[in-house]
Amino acid sequence: MEFEQQFASEEACREYLFQLRWPNGFQCPRCKNQKSWKTIQNLYYCTRCGYKTSITAGTIFQDTSKSLMIWFRAMWYVTNQKHGVSALGMQRALGLGSYRTAWAWLHKLRCAMVRPGRDRLSGKVEVDETYIGGPKPGKRGRGAAGKVLVVVVAQQDGKRIGRIRLQRVADASAESLNDAVQKSVEPNSIVHTDDWNGYKQLDKLGYTHEVIRHTSDIGKNLLPLANRVVSLLKRWLLGTHQGAVKISHLDYYLDEFTFRFNRRTSKSRGKLFYRLVQQSVEVPPVLIKNIVGDKSGN
Repeated sequence: MEFEQQFASEEACREYLFQLRWPNGFQCPRCKNQKSWKTIQNLYYCTRCGYKTSITAGTIFQDTSKSLMIWFRAMWYVTNQKHGVSALGMQRALGLGSYRTAWAWLHKLRCAMVRPGRDRLSGKVEVDETYIGGPKPGKRGRGAAGKVLVVVVAQQDGKRIGRIRLQRVADASAESLNDAVQKSVEPNSIVHTDDWNGYKQLDKLGYTHEVIRHTSDIGKNLLPLANRVVSLLKRWLLGTHQGAVKISHLDYYLDEFTFRFNRRTSKSRGKLFYRLVQQSVEVPPVLIKNIVGDKSGN
């Protein structure tokens, strides 16, 4: 009821976006001027360069034909479902006429779940990999045929798991693994791994590398924190999405899982909604034609 009262009109939604996008007042995207006047088309006209912009331009809402009220309800619905939502479920909940619209919106919101410039993990972390994909014949372990390799980084918080990072990699080579660790973990952190050769260079990259287990076969005796994350990830993909996640779209689902996992202890649904809307105005527009492939454009 509180949500419906606060966002009962399109104008209320636009004002909320304005406060998140320009907390210190309007700023022209072109010349950074802070003075403008509002047109009857709800555009902001810069008094210096004459550039016109809307509150949704340059965000995931750009060029949408739907009202912001529906978008806000979609974000509220997504953040209020503990285990995530399917496109069909969101289509039914919001009364969207097209399954494709619900599917595209969910992928756009998943893009917004990755905060631009997010900080890297620090302290003690566990790093391991797992493969995602349906059962196929052939070899197992690193390099398993028909599988996609995902690096799992789990931060240690006492005996619990702190925050996590998930990243798809091309292979289990040193180049791929080192790049994944450097993107996810701050230098001078303590990194626990197995004895796989791909991790041998971590000491040279500024990390304190500690080999915890001396077996390198994926799927057996994984590091405890990383193993738990892998188990929860696969259960989530199978339970919420019935395992119907295309490999070309896996990156988006990894982002959603990370967003939900790192905020699993939050008791405020309103704060999760706030964070998602806040990040939605910070990420650039997401085109449907780009969603068809993965984030690398494949």
